[in-house]
Amino acid sequence: MTTILVTGGTGTLGRRVTERLRADGQAVRVLSRHAQPYAVDLRADGAGLDAALAGVRTVVHCASSPRGGDEQAAGHLVSAARRAGVAHLVYISIVGVDRVPFGYYRSKLAVERLIAESGLGFTVLRATQFHDLVATVLGTLARSPVLPLPAGVPDQPVEVTEVADRLAELALAAPAGRVPDMGGPEVRSFDSLARAYLKATGRRRSVLQVPLPGRTYRAFRAGGHLAPEGAVGKVTFEEYLERRFGN
Repeated sequence: MTTILVTGGTGTLGRRVTERLRADGQAVRVLSRHAQPYAVDLRADGAGLDAALAGVRTVVHCASSPRGGDEQAAGHLVSAARRAGVAHLVYISIVGVDRVPFGYYRSKLAVERLIAESGLGFTVLRATQFHDLVATVLGTLARSPVLPLPAGVPDQPVEVTEVADRLAELALAAPAGRVPDMGGPEVRSFDSLARAYLKATGRRRSVLQVPLPGRTYRAFRAGGHLAPEGAVGKVTFEEYLERRFGN
């Protein structure tokens, strides 16, 4: 049995990857900034990584932050993985990191390249936005009497547990490089997602479509973050909302 290390293993995705692997009988170590015994701050200096990676053959790298530091974290992880003789590094990225000029996406793309050039066996999966993220964004926007949306932007949210299942499957297989993108079952207008959210949460808000300036908005509006050919997810946004809010 291979020992698998999951970085960000207490987060939205990493926690579910850990649960899935353990349910399959795998030996899993959870690494995060605060989870003992493998509490490591990857963005700082990676102190403690060598101990966390001792005897590990596969790493699933889920740790990430839109606030920055992903490239430094990946650099520390890759260096330690080389020292430890890790055979397989699995990385979760985002659909469109090479098409949408958004700062966080650029950082994710830089990490993809670092891993691909690391000399380690690797697998990279790009997924569309999780249902949880879309609901969180809409919940924040719905705090005002009028819910503003970027005009004309589509989305393709996917269920986080389905992405976790796919990552676990990839972790137990041989390194495969970049695998096909994974998206939710439907490409939807953000307006329709917002109205489904308002209905599920019992809120009444006027929805205002706001055109925005800039290349990033144009890239999102053009669907650079979508994977219609990878619509393998099964759970719809309404099904997610029903499970979460029960309305």
